Amino acid sequence: MNSEQHTRYQRHIVLPQINASGQEKLLNAHVLILGMGGLGSSAAIYLVAAGVGQLTIVDFDQVELSNLQRQIAYHTSDIGEAKVFAAQRHLHALNPGCKVHAINGQLDGMALFDQVSQADIVLDCTDNLPTRFEINEACVRSDIPLVTGAAIRYEGQIAAFKLNQPDSPCYHCLYKDSNAPNDSCNQVGVFGPLVGIVGAMQAAETIKLLLGIEDSLNGRMAHIDALTWEWQVIRINKDPLCPTCRQSLNLAHNK
Repeated sequence: MNSEQHTRYQRHIVLPQINASGQEKLLNAHVLILGMGGLGSSAAIYLVAAGVGQLTIVDFDQVELSNLQRQIAYHTSDIGEAKVFAAQRHLHALNPGCKVHAINGQLDGMALFDQVSQADIVLDCTDNLPTRFEINEACVRSDIPLVTGAAIRYEGQIAAFKLNQPDSPCYHCLYKDSNAPNDSCNQVGVFGPLVGIVGAMQAAETIKLLLGIEDSLNGRMAHIDALTWEWQVIRINKDPLCPTCRQSLNLAHNK
């Protein structure tokens, strides 16, 4: 770490749970963010500010005027531009020392698996259940930790899964049906600051997982009501019949 980096990250370095060695881990880390809407915008900004050395951001959409109420990675002048390229430019301006790789498209199948397997941690910032299930499956197959967030109306949630540990539950243990109907923000709305809160929490959990800080949401889900500021945290049990991760449980029992 050079003197400029030491000055930039000094407020992290003085924290005993991070210190200089932890900051070095962040500088050497690679995080994959799938979805650069409200959640991904906030998460990406905080991860780059924190000095995560390599970020891969994925989205297929363009910046629209209606995005600017909550998607803080974009400016009015970005309207019409691919989200990942606009975000890449702004993230580079925030911290030129971090490499931001932009993928303008939607990943699935082997393309998704290849990107997941190259990352240290994956952030699911997407907005539909089938995609979330596919991301979860790719993370389970790759043994890559997953941090997932969601926000709609005034309600948000975040969960973390250390899928490199055989006893960890997965997203499919929490939600059983990938074809269940789910409301969209276009239909029912979303409170702008809420997506920033959830995205920032995803960034915080990602940093803690990268550094091995034990006080994390691993195997738990936090739910927030932005109207009442009531918080709930529930334990997620591993489903021994889960079609996605039960094989890892069986392997652990056979060791």
